[in-house]
Amino acid sequence: MLAYAARRLLLSAGLVWVVASLVFLVIHLIPGDPAELLLSQGGIAPDPAAVDELRHRLGLNLPLWEQYASYMGALLRGDFGLSLLDEHPIADEIALRLPRTLELIIAAALISLAFGMPLGVAAALQAGGLLDRLLSGAAALALSIPVFVVGTLAVLVLAQELKLVSAGGYVPFARDPGRHIVLLLMPAGTIAVGLGAVVFRVMRSSVLEVLERDHVRAAQARGLSAAGIIRRHVVRNALTPVVTVVALHLGTLLGGTVLVEFVFNWPGLSGYLVRAVEARDYPEVMGIVLVISTLFVLLNFVVDLLYAVIDPRVRHA
Repeated sequence: MLAYAARRLLLSAGLVWVVASLVFLVIHLIPGDPAELLLSQGGIAPDPAAVDELRHRLGLNLPLWEQYASYMGALLRGDFGLSLLDEHPIADEIALRLPRTLELIIAAALISLAFGMPLGVAAALQAGGLLDRLLSGAAALALSIPVFVVGTLAVLVLAQELKLVSAGGYVPFARDPGRHIVLLLMPAGTIAVGLGAVVFRVMRSSVLEVLERDHVRAAQARGLSAAGIIRRHVVRNALTPVVTVVALHLGTLLGGTVLVEFVFNWPGLSGYLVRAVEARDYPEVMGIVLVISTLFVLLNFVVDLLYAVIDPRVRHA
């Protein structure tokens, strides 16, 4: 197990280096002079002296290889540079906002798994029956509704009409734990609607496939109880595709919660990325994209370890 984990960790480290290099190259391949674009206001050409000064401050006057070496050295120190807008350390802003986005995504994943997995198993055990058709229809409906529509309807019904919760906002957990959880539930639930439908469909299909395997039929022939077979022989073997799908969606959600954070006024990392792109703050964009990409790589590393725990055969593949 340790050897397998070490191999996957080395591969993940290599992928992070490749991602960091690609982010650097893509930003520098964008047409136009970043310093000139940043100083341009209302289509008026900026002062050449100011452009030269900004290029010098950003290190854009250095050869590309020197810029790359400086960039990689700063990353190894955990330094993402300063924002061009207010010269605030980018690492501090990411450290403030990233936990909020992670909290939102993890809460949505837990809600999705709590509902999607048992409902998927129940539908598979009654495949073709009334319960299966109802649950499958509800999942198809959930997948067809865009997340911003779900969020808007949640605000309209739960907040404005029924007045059960606030329309949105953010309160630190340390300040008011109860209100923090209440404000978290609606955006997390909004994300969980679509993700839970995906978990349901994958779990249903996976359970149906596992039920046809020989070891399950052998367990049935030995007279084991149906509950024991489902718990010990079916569910565990059906988890691998669910883990894969959830992990891929979590990685996508790291940078894709923009609409949810906007609707519920949740100050996470995705909204910060949008602001940085609109302001053409290239150091901020590079830092945020790199953090999101690195987390995606680390998430895949964790999934590989989970595979090895769920199915020991993976360790020797």
